[in-house]
Amino acid sequence: MFAVTVRDHIMIAHSFAGEVFGPAQALHGATFVVDAAFRRAELDADGIVVDIGRATEELHTALEDLNYRNLDEHPEFAGVNTTTEFLAKVIADRLASRARDGRLGEGGRELAGITVTLHESHAASASYELAL
Repeated sequence: MFAVTVRDHIMIAHSFAGEVFGPAQALHGATFVVDAAFRRAELDADGIVVDIGRATEELHTALEDLNYRNLDEHPEFAGVNTTTEFLAKVIADRLASRARDGRLGEGGRELAGITVTLHESHAASASYELAL
């Protein structure tokens, strides 16, 4: 399986409901480094998985309405704990939609999968892997 990975970052604020989250129940900030890996079994006619420039642009677009936002106030996430794992899935789903509708180029329609990893720090990250 071939893969191309691009990277961006977001800065968000949010809080969590549930005692399991301890002090993170209070409003707090997070900065995530976001990696999006695009996978396919065979390279396309141009010898690539997907155009890196387009992938970078589409990742940035997928993150725009999250960056510098309090996710507790984001209408899409009402009543949801916006955990790192949850956000990885949201971003992967957004990228999959962009791949399917051709915004990653024709090669994007042939992807086998997308994995999004959010790095909370140098020591912790969470990922979501989506088969296409």
